[in-house]
Amino acid sequence: MPRPDQPTLFCYDGSDESRRALGSVAGMLTSRAAIVLTVWQPLTARLTETGGFGVFALEEESQLDERERDAAREAAEAGAAQAQTIGLEATARVEEADGPVWLTIVDVAGEVDAGLIVCGTRGRGPIRNALLGSTSHAVLQHAGRPVLISPEPHAD
Repeated sequence: MPRPDQPTLFCYDGSDESRRALGSVAGMLTSRAAIVLTVWQPLTARLTETGGFGVFALEEESQLDERERDAAREAAEAGAAQAQTIGLEATARVEEADGPVWLTIVDVAGEVDAGLIVCGTRGRGPIRNALLGSTSHAVLQHAGRPVLISPEPHAD
């Protein structure tokens, strides 16, 4: 069971699923401390993971990475702002992943001694999820600490 002094680590990419996950658990938490984590990957890491390839100039790659890093920062800050409006003492955190996103999440959770990791079921859409596998499932399998996966609501 998480201790009240341990922060909750929210995996947040700005998607509807990550916003819903953040909002759905705030009332259940024993700790008000929260870290809203957005993980981004440089283009070369994404291409390596998916087995893809691309033709691009190095300048274009660095510009794409800069935009990705900026988007991650904006997402993390928006998530922290959302968490603060529902009563959490939240800070935004952005991390670059050289490998799988789930591994970066697990590493950050260990570093901050998170009492709970909260994930949505999907990020950035079904195509990315199918290509890369389930980040939330990998976090659940490897975290070694409590993980709450907030499911996507079903249409009735």
